[in-house]
Amino acid sequence: MSGTQIGQITHYFDHVGVAAVTLTETLRVGDTIHILGHSTDFQQKVTSLQIEHQAVDEAKPGNDVGMKVIQKVHAHDKVFKLMDE
Repeated sequence: MSGTQIGQITHYFDHVGVAAVTLTETLRVGDTIHILGHSTDFQQKVTSLQIEHQAVDEAKPGNDVGMKVIQKVHAHDKVFKLMDE
């Protein structure tokens, strides 16, 4: 698996397990991502995306999205989209 950086975490909402992400590339529900930071390193499938509290299936570069995450993340963690080799 190889990955391309597609965004960065800007905030983590602990009470709902949601990360705010600023995207530099397109992200879709069903994509597999890798979140990597100083104390963060895990992979997960994207199960939900929201823009302005509205569920979407796809988000474009420049969008700020909310994304359910399976572990705690931190501001400035990098988000990579994984590609099957």
